[in-house]
Amino acid sequence: MFRTVPDLVWAIIFIIIVGLGPAAGVIAVMVDKIGFAGRFFAEAMEETDPGPQDALRAIGASRLGIIGSAVIPACLPSFTATSLFALEKSVRGSAALGLVGAGGIGVDLKVAFDLFNYDEALAIILMMLALVIAVEQGSGWIRRKLI
Repeated sequence: MFRTVPDLVWAIIFIIIVGLGPAAGVIAVMVDKIGFAGRFFAEAMEETDPGPQDALRAIGASRLGIIGSAVIPACLPSFTATSLFALEKSVRGSAALGLVGAGGIGVDLKVAFDLFNYDEALAIILMMLALVIAVEQGSGWIRRKLI
């Protein structure tokens, strides 16, 4: 259910629950990304090689020990890639959430457009573009270092 509802709909739901402001936006992004990341994390854990798990089970390791010693290390590259993609998606989507009243830079952009202050709106758009590019470059660097 978390994955099927778009983050804009979550934002509207949480605006109704907690009111206008950044809290609704943060909760909407969290709920949307929990569903997104949860699915990919589960698939990564299901696709791990059962050999190391069986070896640890044969020597009497606990279930938590197997997860910590075999499953998580095998899934770490996938977890990292999914988390970084979710971060990139959150940064891009946060501007749109502000347009519906869920706080953030989208509110400033909407106010600039409503007041016909196009110079300020252009500056906000360019800063958002720079932020998205910086996050993508940073996550690309992290991927190269960790994966």
